[in-house]
Parts: sequence; C-alpha cells; structure tokens
Amino acid sequence: MLNQILNSPNFDYLGRGIEAANMRQEVIAQNIANINTPRYKRSQVNFEELLAKELFPEEGNTLPLVRTHDKHLPVGHLKFRAEPEVEMDKTTTMRVDHNNVDIDMEMATIAKNQIYYNAMTNQLGDYISKLRSIITDSGQ
Repeated sequence: MLNQILNSPNFDYLGRGIEAANMRQEVIAQNIANINTPRYKRSQVNFEELLAKELFPEEGNTLPLVRTHDKHLPVGHLKFRAEPEVEMDKTTTMRVDHNNVDIDMEMATIAKNQIYYNAMTNQLGDYISKLRSIITDSGQ
C-alpha cells in the first residue's frame, strides 16, 4: 500500500517538476554569473514540453501504428520518461563580444521559475497533507 502511494503519478510528476525548477535555478544563476564573459552562450532548461509529450503521446504523432496480423505484437505506447535537460542557445548574440545573456530576460525567468517552484512545492505539500489526513482519520 505504501509503495502505491509513494509511486503514484502525483509524487512522480511533482518531484520531477521540482527537480526541473532546481536545475533551472542553477542554470539561470550560471547565466547571470557569466553575463560579462566573452563568447558565453546562455543555457536554459527544457522540461515542460517534454512532460507534455510524455502525458499526451498521441498529439503530433503523424504515423499511427496498426496491427496488421494477429500474431504481431500488440500496439502500445512507447514508454517515454521526461527528464529536465539543459539546452544551450547558440543561435543568438546580444553584444559585440558574442555573449547572448540578457539580464532582463534572466531576471524575468528567475521570477517565473520561483513561482513555478512554489506552485510545485505547494501542490506536493497539499498532496502529502491529504494523505496524512486519510491515514490518521482511517485509524479512528
């Protein structure tokens, strides 16, 4: 029973979301720290788009798989587990020294990430509180 609770999708998705927010905070801090480094290229964390592909694999799938014979293996979704990944933006340049860090954009991104992190931790806290309430109320 405890394994089912701890391995629930809520724990999994919220945990990975918090991990992505932590990683994003580190990447933004690194971008800001290198704002005056010549030829430095900013990085960003991609997670939400990957998670959407995990949760909704049919969207954007142009070649649906079809069983053409009874002895073929059943058609199922490929298991794809979204993990946060760091991507470097090599396509832009902000200044003459080829650095592409925009402090305004980084500060806006860090504020947005803080809101995202707070939402994830609040959701996880609410979920744990509900579980605690169910466990303590069922014992009476």
